Amino acid sequence: MADNGILGTVPFMSQHSSRRIERHCDVAIVGGSAAGLAAALQIVRQGRSVIVVDSGEPRNAPAVHMHGYLGHEGVPPGAFSALGREEVRSYGGEVVPGRVETVTRQDDARFRLELVGGTSVVARRVLAATGLVDLLPEIDGVSELWGTGVIHCPFCHGFEVRDRRVVQIVTHAMGLHSAVLFRQLSAEMTLVLHDGVDAGSPELETLRAGGVPIISGVVRRIVARKDGSVSAVELSDGRHLEAEAVVVTAQFAARVKPFLQLGLATVTHMSGLGNFVEVDMTGQTSIPGVYAAGNVTDPSQQVLQAAADGSRVGAMICFSLAHEDLQAAERPSANQADWDHRYGGERLWSGNPNGTLVHEVAGLTPGRVIDVGAGEGGDAIWLAETGWEVVATDISKQALGIVGEEAQRRGLSIECCRTDANALGAFDTAAFDLVSAQYASIPRTPDDRAAHNLLSAVAPGGTILVVSHDIEPMRAPVDTQQHSRAFDPDAYVRVEDFVRILAGSPDWEVVVHEKRTRPPGSATAAHHVDDIVLRAKRRS
Repeated sequence: MADNGILGTVPFMSQHSSRRIERHCDVAIVGGSAAGLAAALQIVRQGRSVIVVDSGEPRNAPAVHMHGYLGHEGVPPGAFSALGREEVRSYGGEVVPGRVETVTRQDDARFRLELVGGTSVVARRVLAATGLVDLLPEIDGVSELWGTGVIHCPFCHGFEVRDRRVVQIVTHAMGLHSAVLFRQLSAEMTLVLHDGVDAGSPELETLRAGGVPIISGVVRRIVARKDGSVSAVELSDGRHLEAEAVVVTAQFAARVKPFLQLGLATVTHMSGLGNFVEVDMTGQTSIPGVYAAGNVTDPSQQVLQAAADGSRVGAMICFSLAHEDLQAAERPSANQADWDHRYGGERLWSGNPNGTLVHEVAGLTPGRVIDVGAGEGGDAIWLAETGWEVVATDISKQALGIVGEEAQRRGLSIECCRTDANALGAFDTAAFDLVSAQYASIPRTPDDRAAHNLLSAVAPGGTILVVSHDIEPMRAPVDTQQHSRAFDPDAYVRVEDFVRILAGSPDWEVVVHEKRTRPPGSATAAHHVDDIVLRAKRRS
């Protein structure tokens, strides 16, 4: 069949059935916040395949705005992450919602990530960008107001509470470390020694001398107004300290549960507040091939530093892969392993041609055609049987082997060419009367190289036919506690990319551009999905 399916039936099955899907990539990244996305961007720009698995639980999720990031000051964290995801996807990197349960090493030295819901990812390198979990003091109201009225970092939120009534609750000696900064920001600051601090500490004497009121007492709760803002800190003796912001010192734990079977260990941070993962100068952990970046390696990092760390470690991973390939005298295509694996097992598709192809080709005079992303060959076989001179291309040797065997069995002449549609000059120029790309799963690039390659292959007077799935249903939210999405539809070339390039071009006539119901009997009819269809003719 011609639908090689990364945007077809398989993604829907990954959410709604028990069919297991195994993906292959160069680098799997666990965690899709600043460090993970920055690393992914570096890696994918080196022509490597990347799958980022993001459970959607960033450390800064409660915050309304992000601060201290040059060029992004005041941007909401969600908007910043969305921008990062789009940048990664624009180079064909995938960011999928999901949760990694375990990471293990295979006999071939690659790593296997098991995701909730049955999806697996096999990767040559793994990056832990999982961050930390903040462990908050067990004081009523702290967790509910965390990230809004209850804060911990003077650099993240200090400016916003300047000159306000600030009550800092000290639960650990390290809490005094930030007190000097909050004292500078507000003259209306009070320190409450709730627990864990010697009242005779020299640091406290310095703060007292600097005019900071210091109270010893157990905090009962944080009092909030109806609008959710802080109004006071209530002590166990009934006293209320007026407050507009509350500062606490959170302890923390590195998120390493998926890596425990690998033996990845954490060490105690020098502050005594929690643990973290040690790495070498390249970002590699004690386990060869497993890297870490961001807060999981340094709890003090803000978003800017986490992104910088991820970018640096991503570059180190690229060096590691490049040296390995050089030693093996190989230069593998980024996505070939993924597709070879998929076509190396049981047959995925029916062998029928895609119904939209059959409908749109009717009336065209058979000539020379290239089937881009031929997959198991349903379209190529049908075209050859209806009189077309067929060139079948795919990135997968396994897929082309299937096409060749079937063509030979039927006595058909089909030229099979392993081709990366994103390679410079991938196809012969102006050589085909029909260029067909039926659900072809081609990674995006910012320069639209693949789309330009396909368009340039159309002969004067020839036709290009591009069909992709309506991906809106594939963007539905995923409960990452129960499911993981196996594919990222936004990382692949779409009909809209061709339409944008063709808009206003005097050399092309757009004959069809519409969304329509997939015809019955198509190769991928197990789930009902609408097609987006583009048929354009190159003027002579």
